[in-house]
Amino acid sequence: MTNDHSRRFDGTVSLVTGSSRGIGFAIAQRIVDEGGSVVLTGRKQDSLDAAVAALGEAASAVAGRADDADHRAAVFAHIAERHGRLDHLVNNTGINPVYGPIVDIEAEAARKILEVNVVATLDWTRAALAAGLTRSVVNIASVAGLGASPGIAFYGISKAALINLTAQLAYELAPRIRVNAVAPAVIKTAFARALYEGHEAEASAAYPLARLGEPADVAGPVAFLLSDDAAWITGQTVAIDGGAGIRPLV
Repeated sequence: MTNDHSRRFDGTVSLVTGSSRGIGFAIAQRIVDEGGSVVLTGRKQDSLDAAVAALGEAASAVAGRADDADHRAAVFAHIAERHGRLDHLVNNTGINPVYGPIVDIEAEAARKILEVNVVATLDWTRAALAAGLTRSVVNIASVAGLGASPGIAFYGISKAALINLTAQLAYELAPRIRVNAVAPAVIKTAFARALYEGHEAEASAAYPLARLGEPADVAGPVAFLLSDDAAWITGQTVAIDGGAGIRPLV
């Protein structure tokens, strides 16, 4: 829903990777609702077409793989031609192709997770800077990166690396560019379905706020961190976890 009093993204252009659905789409929707233009990326053209149709003329998209240098080049060429500027970057693309004990993970799968979740994030940020990024970056991490995460352990390791990458970039790019991250817990998306489908009530019981997160629960904090409302915040990771981090220890 558009907030009539809030037009924080008027005249701005944002790139949101991995945004045809779920958290990325909700972030793009929030930016458009607040007056901004967005460029979406994702692997599937048909999903991106549907997302652009839902967002309207303020949105456009380029399909491709996040870890493909040619795709990144095509995205920034599109931004230059269509908008001639880039204000904000949201690194939302992430993968988790394996579940189970960390000692069982195939080395190839571990490398792929790091390539997409960490190295590609750095590559997107470097390319955005080269394209003239002017204001802010938000990386989508995970609470799995803040502690042990049984079953998705290497995904958690990649998100811990992403959280540290956020701090490193924030330090190096200040004062011109702010860089922050958010660390969601379980959000009701297709990506996280295996973590709650068929036992949502049980999964929700782990959170003091007594429900799982929705994509909009992430979009709001991301919009804040991108905007000038967060003008004196950089290098931070905000947990979006329904209160899970305040569970009693005894």
